[in-house]
Amino acid sequence: MTGDILLSARNLSVRFGGVLAVNDVSFDVRRGEVFTLIGPNGAGKTTVFNLISRIYTPTSGEIDYAGPHGTVKLTDQPPHRVAGLGIARTFQNIELFEHATVLHNLLIGRHTHRQTGFWSELFFTPATREAELQARERVERVIDLLDLQHYRDSMVAGLPYGVRKVVELARALCAEPQLLLLDEPSSGLNVEETGDMAFWIQDIVHELGVTVLMVEHDMTLVSRVSDRVVAMNQGQVLATGTPREVQSDAAVIEAYLGSIDDVASLRRTAA
Repeated sequence: MTGDILLSARNLSVRFGGVLAVNDVSFDVRRGEVFTLIGPNGAGKTTVFNLISRIYTPTSGEIDYAGPHGTVKLTDQPPHRVAGLGIARTFQNIELFEHATVLHNLLIGRHTHRQTGFWSELFFTPATREAELQARERVERVIDLLDLQHYRDSMVAGLPYGVRKVVELARALCAEPQLLLLDEPSSGLNVEETGDMAFWIQDIVHELGVTVLMVEHDMTLVSRVSDRVVAMNQGQVLATGTPREVQSDAAVIEAYLGSIDDVASLRRTAA
């Protein structure tokens, strides 16, 4: 891996029984970019995400990750270590503690940074107090960044869907990741909420210095925030490049964009 590459996937393949879900997929994610996987349903995008977050193990291939403790082979790591390596993830189907407040959900996102033990927490030692202050400072910074002040003490169960999506994003950021995996962040959002999501993704990269790897169907969002795009179909890579380059690829147009209206829309947003 070269110095500016944060994550490198090499020749990834996954077979589920007789189905080859991912077939010889390779790509590099550079530090400080938004890198997006696109493709029709069943293209293998989420399977690749699940390989990186260690939900799945590849049949062949490997993933190298230049994390805070040096380069590690991610495919050799157990799933419970991924967050501690500086990788956080959101899910297409929101996974929050609904009967807890927004603040408590975000504080849970800090669990990978807890270094105090049982006895120090039981007696609330100075070290524990300092850890609590640091956790609260990080959480409040994320709340301010994503404009969640109004919802800080609200129960998640009573929040609109769009706000819940932002809370899940906030919880992932509270883990202080180097690499943030966003699984269809605009899913279920209206046009205005999707515009806000684009704004926040850009702020996450530019203000927090977080690298973003995203799976997304909304081509307006993809073109607005992505530095580079990989288009997949039937488990294979069709094209890699900027949004403009990929949207001009004939194989991508046929496999993913489909209609003339979709192509025209993507070209307008990429201009």
